[in-house]
Amino acid sequence: MASTCSFDIVSDFEWQELVNAIDQANREIKARYDLKDTKTEIKLDPTEITISTDSEFTLDAVHNVLQTKAVKRKLSLKIFDYGIIESASGNRVRQAIKLQKGIDTELAKKISKLIRTDYKKVQASIQGEVVRVSSKSKDDLQQVMQDLKQEDWPVALQFTNYR
Repeated sequence: MASTCSFDIVSDFEWQELVNAIDQANREIKARYDLKDTKTEIKLDPTEITISTDSEFTLDAVHNVLQTKAVKRKLSLKIFDYGIIESASGNRVRQAIKLQKGIDTELAKKISKLIRTDYKKVQASIQGEVVRVSSKSKDDLQQVMQDLKQEDWPVALQFTNYR
């Protein structure tokens, strides 16, 4: 009897790398001449990042710094879901950036349907925020991975538990 091989498709990020990226961004903001006196704050919560600064111009500069630090830490920019820019007290602006983690059911169904239509010998099942892909052939699984990497998804996909 041939055993089945499988892997999981997840959307996740390394929390400590995000903490380090925000810490580096805070240090650069305090050191940069154009951002030094803006009293910019970047606060990290478990589900979102809140940026508070003087103007939309400095907010764009802070976005640039944060994105640069995230990319250097090998974090995908797709984990950031930028909210609306709102006015805060004292002529300041604030923006909440939600952190995207996990695959929602709609996207999981789309991934599963794509796999089922393109590969007849591969099964895809949705298990919460994870899509498990299984097949008897490792070559088919590797081909599925390659095809999924070439697609442009709204979230960053990782492949784990390859067995």
